[in-house]
Amino acid sequence: MKTARLKVRRGSDGEAPRYDEFAVPFEDGATVLDALVWVRTHRDPSLAVRYSCINANVCKECTIAVDGKVVYACTTRLTEGRMMVLDPLPGKQQLRDLVTETRSPRERLG
Repeated sequence: MKTARLKVRRGSDGEAPRYDEFAVPFEDGATVLDALVWVRTHRDPSLAVRYSCINANVCKECTIAVDGKVVYACTTRLTEGRMMVLDPLPGKQQLRDLVTETRSPRERLG
């Protein structure tokens, strides 16, 4: 069994950014989303992450930044041997942890 190391941004807008680190066991082919679900199940149920895989990888709900690059967590593979830094989407309001406001301003009115 391999181990991925994740450094996950926590908190919300208006708070000083902080990061929690997790070591996650994985097998070849596992994704960042698999690791985040594992963390929620086995280490920290308070971790906020958004996903909706019922739509066959076209939902875009799990979009985050991994090592500064915007990616889908459901298709980004885990790597062993180095820390992977996970941040919420840049330029979006951070609601909590890796969850950002994705609705357009027009949808939020009313």
